[in-house]
Amino acid sequence: MKKAKKIVLIVLAALLVLTVGALAFAGNYLFRFALDPQFGGMISSYEEEDLVLEGKYAWFAESNEDRWLISHDGLRLHGLYLPQEQESHKYAVICHGYGSIPQYEGGFAAKFYEMGYSILAPAARAHEQSEGRYVSMGWLERRDIVAWVDTLAEQDPQAEVVLFGVSMGGATVMMTAGEADLSPNVKCVIEDCGYSSVWDEFAVQLNEMFGLPTFPVLDAASLVTRLRAGYSFQEASAVEQLKHTSLPVLFIHGEEDTFVPYSMLDVVYQACASPEKERLSIPGAEHGGSAGTDPELYWSTVEAFLAKHMG
Repeated sequence: MKKAKKIVLIVLAALLVLTVGALAFAGNYLFRFALDPQFGGMISSYEEEDLVLEGKYAWFAESNEDRWLISHDGLRLHGLYLPQEQESHKYAVICHGYGSIPQYEGGFAAKFYEMGYSILAPAARAHEQSEGRYVSMGWLERRDIVAWVDTLAEQDPQAEVVLFGVSMGGATVMMTAGEADLSPNVKCVIEDCGYSSVWDEFAVQLNEMFGLPTFPVLDAASLVTRLRAGYSFQEASAVEQLKHTSLPVLFIHGEEDTFVPYSMLDVVYQACASPEKERLSIPGAEHGGSAGTDPELYWSTVEAFLAKHMG
């Protein structure tokens, strides 16, 4: 009898070790697949020689000047700055998406520039020339954007700033909006197809790409991310941050978006505590495609929103 119990305990211990080992492997694999540019999964390391830009993208890349910032945790971060030729106190901070670079925001930069805004387009951590080992999905960037805005306020105390971002950039500006020490020079926020939280977004992709449930795989990947990158998927939440903002926010989302599901628009809009919030749905638009699908509706809504809140 004792021998049988011993065998059962050994088998259970072996199964536990195997299970823990499998979860550790799966969590680490998903972490690297999604957040490590050197792994070559969903995101790759930036190679300047591979950069091919045309039209407004080339214009923005060639017309700007470099800006650098040392983050609160010692990373050297890069940004592109394009001042207005005439004196202007209006600034647009434009945040790019996952796996992208500031130069690829040339189309948005051109529109804001035409409206009289100087442009600051920071590169997220582990993107383009910004330092950082792992992608932080906008969560650590929220502190970087606070610091970037402070540089604008130091340069121009009369600065009026709009935060604008698409996809991961949209999540970044939503997360930034809830920071208590965000400069009062920020007057409003415009987010386009940002996710409600990193957990929610990765849950969607885990199912779409691998057909896996969130438990226990996503829990394991979140724990690995906490240990290796300094944040968890659960805490990286635009929803929780929006509960603490009074800034006017314009939420934009394409109705055919499945990458960051259209349903997330309702989630972030309802979470926002600001009494001055607006939403815009673009029929037929897929992820990140709202401005291209219906540019007239998109930009007329953006311009009307800015006219209300930017000086």
